[in-house]
Amino acid sequence: MEKLGNRLHKFSDEQFMQRKTLQKGGTMDEAAIITGASSGIGLKISQTLCRLGYEVFGIGRTFNGELEDAHFHPVVCDLLDTDTLCDTAKKIARTHRVTVLINNAGTAYYGLHEELNAKKIKQMVRTNLEAPMILTCCLLRTLKHNKGFVINISSVTANGSNPHGCAYGATKAGLSSFSHSLFDEARKYGVKVVTISPDMTKTNLYRNADFKEGEEAGSYLLPEEIAEAVEYVLTRRDGLVVSDITLKPQLHRIMRK
Repeated sequence: MEKLGNRLHKFSDEQFMQRKTLQKGGTMDEAAIITGASSGIGLKISQTLCRLGYEVFGIGRTFNGELEDAHFHPVVCDLLDTDTLCDTAKKIARTHRVTVLINNAGTAYYGLHEELNAKKIKQMVRTNLEAPMILTCCLLRTLKHNKGFVINISSVTANGSNPHGCAYGATKAGLSSFSHSLFDEARKYGVKVVTISPDMTKTNLYRNADFKEGEEAGSYLLPEEIAEAVEYVLTRRDGLVVSDITLKPQLHRIMRK
């Protein structure tokens, strides 16, 4: 299949439909949609999905050739542009058999709560919580029909107190709550809703913080380890749902910048 390039969301319906490919037997290609695919955890998950044979539509703000794979289709789209996001997801679903949605994109600001501002709080709420709920809403009928997966990349902060990260933790708590409720709502339709909650991971999520992961390898997770958890979820027998996975490093240590 020809790569869709970085302007997928600008294609007309007619142009997009012309890019449809069929596997033997006339069934649509099985596809996965993942947000935050250009770096970190999302990039590693995208690589894993390609290896598993999915046509992977990775949504991100920018791409610079991070993943060169015939099965990977970068989609430049701002998650906060709701109309474009939904339109893009529905176009993909019309031409491919979408069986996996991974809500991975996230942003974080840390510090005393009064030191944040409305713009930063809105960005976290919209990226970490609003976008996953809206994207899932757009694709849920498709995922019910295909008996697919919704995998939400949450955080261990969803389950505890988060001084200096009150707003971020609240958005992740909301995402986890959404996941758990959606599983109970949609399980009878064959949809498998999974919450993966990593602890401190070696990514650029902490670029806006005054701390980062510790120096010892035992004090942080690697992005590929979260990707391995996704692979585990996707390769269980039909009828078994691994609804929650929490990943933690052995040590609880951070470094001040």
